[in-house]
Amino acid sequence: MSFRPKNIALALCKRGLGLTPRQRIVALIVGALVVTLLFGRGVYLWTFEAAIQEMRGNAHHRLDLYSASLEREIDKYANFPYVMGFDAAVMEMLSKPGDMALRQRANLYLERLNQRVGTLAVFVLDKPGRVIASSNWNKPDSFVGRDLSYRPYYQHAGIDHVERFYGIGTTNNEPGYFLSTSLHIGGEVKGTGVVKVSLEQLERSWSSAESPAILSDDHGVVVLSSVPAWKYSTLQPLDEAARQQIALAQQYNNRKLAPVGMAVRRVFDANSRIVYLPPVANNDASVFTTSGLFLAQTRMMPGTPWHLTVFSDLKKADDFAQMRAALGSLGMAFLWGLFLTFLQRQKHVRELVLARSALQRAHDELERKVIERTADLSAANERLQEEVEERSRAERTLREAQSGLVQAGKLAVLGQLSAGIAHELNQPLAALSTLSGNAVKYLERGDVQTASSNLDRIGPLVERMGHLTGQLKTFARKSTGGPRAVPLQKSIDNALYLLHHRLVKGMVNVAIDAREGDAQVWCDPNRLEQVLLNLIGNALDAMEEQENRRLEIRSYCEGDFVCLLIRDNGPGLSVDSLQHTFEPFYTTKAPGVGLGLGLAISAGIVRDFGGELKATNSPEGGAVFSLTIPAYKETRL
Repeated sequence: MSFRPKNIALALCKRGLGLTPRQRIVALIVGALVVTLLFGRGVYLWTFEAAIQEMRGNAHHRLDLYSASLEREIDKYANFPYVMGFDAAVMEMLSKPGDMALRQRANLYLERLNQRVGTLAVFVLDKPGRVIASSNWNKPDSFVGRDLSYRPYYQHAGIDHVERFYGIGTTNNEPGYFLSTSLHIGGEVKGTGVVKVSLEQLERSWSSAESPAILSDDHGVVVLSSVPAWKYSTLQPLDEAARQQIALAQQYNNRKLAPVGMAVRRVFDANSRIVYLPPVANNDASVFTTSGLFLAQTRMMPGTPWHLTVFSDLKKADDFAQMRAALGSLGMAFLWGLFLTFLQRQKHVRELVLARSALQRAHDELERKVIERTADLSAANERLQEEVEERSRAERTLREAQSGLVQAGKLAVLGQLSAGIAHELNQPLAALSTLSGNAVKYLERGDVQTASSNLDRIGPLVERMGHLTGQLKTFARKSTGGPRAVPLQKSIDNALYLLHHRLVKGMVNVAIDAREGDAQVWCDPNRLEQVLLNLIGNALDAMEEQENRRLEIRSYCEGDFVCLLIRDNGPGLSVDSLQHTFEPFYTTKAPGVGLGLGLAISAGIVRDFGGELKATNSPEGGAVFSLTIPAYKETRL
């Protein structure tokens, strides 16, 4: 007997447990089918698990991107609640809430601040929680007068702490993200500063992603979503305590807050699970699937009880796993087919060859798609790195341009001073020439005493010229911009000394009122003198047509800041000038006299100090420029 495989198979079949040949064939087919199905199930589970692990890694990367973009969007405005506490008008209004003039000044300041920073609204609450000043004070949906003491951003606001809260406005039904902090004077809370910002731009950017993403609060309410139908829904039904808490805060302005209908099918860990999402009505505009099985990857946002969740559609993973299972099952069936074909004399050989060819094509197509996807991801990563480098270079260029603009403004001031300084130097030089010539003649005559007297008078003149040129050299030197303790009175004296010729020539009466004569400020002395020269020079220009010219300089301390007021008795600033005073290239001078950069540069320098430069008109006539600079403290070292 030959021991060929064919004979072995026939022997196995004939030794069946007393079964007929037909029964043996049926049993063999059934057994082969069961083994094939079990093998295919195993391949499916293995492939599906591997795909899920890969998707979890991709979802983690997407969470990094979304979380960074959300934090970056919020951090842009995180410090603006503190800014209101630095404004004298706001703090004075909180100290005197009944003064309507102070309220109006605060309203105008908040309106300008809101326009410049691009927020939805900026407003101030008094100590009981009522809005007393707002950026939308002159609009029909103004917040002024509304009692917002029920809002958590008022109840939980603290000193040197920014409270965060998302909600829908009860006045204009406009959603927004609220940032608040307590406004205080010497540790005593006077009110609350609130900034309302919009996150719609960020939400719109999510809608173009490859799969859904949501941001939910501590109650599980969806506040941001790439699927509009999910917004203000809940991930799970709310209990009564949560609904009561939301209602007391009027957080969502009586929205229904219906559950999304999400069902958890499998939990990997606290932040990763498989969920089922039901179909969403009116979702034709979505670029991605919003129903079916999804991998939900969640991350808690730092500093908030919010959760950021991205959903990865498992349909592709399921299809891929099914394809792999089909391939595995077909492979197993192929083996069984070979065995059966061997037993049945190579029946259906052509069909098996065709099936193998189809499997190979499917495998090649899959490999091609994987290679293309990998190349796309690599190209996207390279573009992102190039964009980061380009933005870094742009930032360095901007800083260098700003420094050069400050130095250019300083040199422009020196150019304006050149004529007067030349006059200041001509007088001592003429005196030096006369005295030295006379001294020579007296020495020739033998009159040593008179010659010595002339030479003694030359010394102070030389000292005066050296002091003047020393001041110019110090002022012209390019500053590093580093802050240090600077005596304010000395900076004022230096500026007045450099402008002495204009003061004398214009017969200007200078009145200095320094309540804190030894006050020191925290800034760069060279740049501070540049600002003072610009402000005093502008005041002298404004008084050219006046008969009795008077320049008033007053300084006083206010909390952690030193305030300096420079007032002239000129015609004052027009309404248009008050609105555009600190804008670049805006000037009221004749063509060719000024470029309109002095005040813009000065305002930028003061902001770098951490202070503020403002322009108003005095009730007694003339313009008043108020300069607020941080006071020097030993703790700054």
